[in-house]
Amino acid sequence: MTAEGSVRLEDEIRDLRAAIERHNDLYYQKDAPEISDFEFDKLLERLKELEAAHPEFITPDSPTQRVGGKADSLRPFVHRVPLMSLDNSYDLDDLRAFTERCEKLAEGRRLEYFAELKIDGLSVSLHYENGILVTGATRGDGRTGDEVTQNVKTIHSIPLRLKVDSPEHAEVRGEVYLSRSRFKKINDELEMQGEKTFANPRNCASGTLRMLDSNVVASRGLQMFPYDAYSGTRKMFATHAEVFEWCERNGFDVNPHRRSCANFEELAAFIAEIETIRDTLDYEIDGVVVKVNSTALQDDFGATTKAPRWAIAYKYAARQATTKLLAIGIQVGRTGALTPVAHLEPVLLAGTTVSRASLHNEDEIARLDLKIGDHVLIEKSGEIIPQVLSVVAAKRDGSETPFDFPTECPVCGFDAVRPEGEAVRRCTNPNCPAKVKARVLYFASRKAMDIEGFGEVLADTLVDSGRIKDVADLYTLTVDEIASLERMAERSGSNLIDQISASKARGLQRLLYGLDIRHVGERYAKILANHFRDIDKLAAAGVEELDDIPEIGLAVAESVFDWFRNEHNRDVLDRLRAVGVVMQIDEASTAAIDERFAGKTFVLTGKLENYTRDEAAKLIEDRGGRVSSSVSKKTDFVVAGEDAGSKLTKAESLGVAVIDEAAFGSMIN
Repeated sequence: MTAEGSVRLEDEIRDLRAAIERHNDLYYQKDAPEISDFEFDKLLERLKELEAAHPEFITPDSPTQRVGGKADSLRPFVHRVPLMSLDNSYDLDDLRAFTERCEKLAEGRRLEYFAELKIDGLSVSLHYENGILVTGATRGDGRTGDEVTQNVKTIHSIPLRLKVDSPEHAEVRGEVYLSRSRFKKINDELEMQGEKTFANPRNCASGTLRMLDSNVVASRGLQMFPYDAYSGTRKMFATHAEVFEWCERNGFDVNPHRRSCANFEELAAFIAEIETIRDTLDYEIDGVVVKVNSTALQDDFGATTKAPRWAIAYKYAARQATTKLLAIGIQVGRTGALTPVAHLEPVLLAGTTVSRASLHNEDEIARLDLKIGDHVLIEKSGEIIPQVLSVVAAKRDGSETPFDFPTECPVCGFDAVRPEGEAVRRCTNPNCPAKVKARVLYFASRKAMDIEGFGEVLADTLVDSGRIKDVADLYTLTVDEIASLERMAERSGSNLIDQISASKARGLQRLLYGLDIRHVGERYAKILANHFRDIDKLAAAGVEELDDIPEIGLAVAESVFDWFRNEHNRDVLDRLRAVGVVMQIDEASTAAIDERFAGKTFVLTGKLENYTRDEAAKLIEDRGGRVSSSVSKKTDFVVAGEDAGSKLTKAESLGVAVIDEAAFGSMIN
């Protein structure tokens, strides 16, 4: 490459990085995206392509370096400045005593406080050398933590490069957390797959940040709020408030709920104000941190062996209560998983009366050493189901009785088996009424066949009466049958039958989602539907063929293959087909099946005159094709527009078919 060409390449790489960084900031920090996800992906793919061809230009702060691979283990990291814990206060009298101590230590000097939210997550330390993020570590015991650099790089609210006013070495400390909405989505997906769910967002965030596979960490969607900054081993600014201003200028996601306060009264007012909005936040907090604003005074006040004298954590009243465990019930889910539920003596907690709490699985019961009749400590956090935290052993009087986890399904009596290495015990009866109810409701849900008006009460009635034994039975219901049920009438029965009938035309993607094939959620259902276009072709596919589909891994492939080999499942499909359920791609919303596209992989490169990249990609996908960002031996066609670059060169070297825009248009038309 000539010197001039090298300069042009560096300029393009630099411009791409600047554009990606800007759009990342608009998307993650300002919630004001200017381009589509597809357009953003194309910028990132172009950058990856250039860096792969010219690795000498890769830098640690490149957006391509956010996700790495797998590590063998976590290495210990010794903190330059220990991450000390804070003293806690649980009422305003404690806080007043803190401010009075600070006034004495200040000895007449001007004293101001800074209040910020106490995020319920885990602390991390980020180290920047000459503005570039080089190390990330967990708090650990305050002196030694775990080095998790590749994992913190997956967090988009953490900049890989500082923008302004960066010292030679900067350390930024912050709290990594998982939003409530993201936590719910993760648990919903785990539950759908029959896997163990997380107890609370903090546990999920903590476990995620210590994972060895940064690709999984990236998929979880962790976030971070900064709360302190050092230059070398010294505080970076004269006041703590300036830390947040500096972090904002450098692209961190800074929590907006913070305030400088002149005295105890202003602190108390801020604490009361935050408590009123606490439940509206999309992240967990358990209090407010109060700090002396002046870093010079912080240095003068010093610290005890455990905590600084210039800071305190005001904790809100615990959302915990002690009550009595009356019984343990067992719920049977869609996958047959037996989930224990604690039935409690009703107790008021966080404004509501709680009489049930989650126990997760039989290992959790053993870990807690839980017995019927025990007094237990429970906790409720936001909208999350209450959890049993511990047993109050001191209150045991000998009347408590052990709980034997059932080895038979409490609903149908069949064996409940716990496979080796799994945490969940499952009912082995495919026709268990509990499993049938859950599956029918799942089949009728909005993302599946979208049968409006079909709810839990109706499912219970129809399954318990023996009228419905599987999802195919839904399509044999009559208006009279529905109208004869309690709290139903002819009009409501007619409306429901119309909804059931309309669901027949929902198409292959929704059907695959609704059939409840293990591991096949909304995304995999779409991939499989677009690839095979017809359920019979999917049913005939072998494990190797399924595994060869981009994004479909071996676990999904084996699960799909096994599902279609099950005699009961095949019978359900035959009966669904007999009543007219559509088992092909919904052609009302997509182009006609085109064998030139179906199952083929396309790569778009260069500028197209008559189509945007989004439009071209949609035309391909609507016809059953797939759009990839990179050229490989598995690529079927490269669509080359004006100024096509290295993808065209690579396609030619691999012998991949290359078509121009005119030929692409002919295929489309």
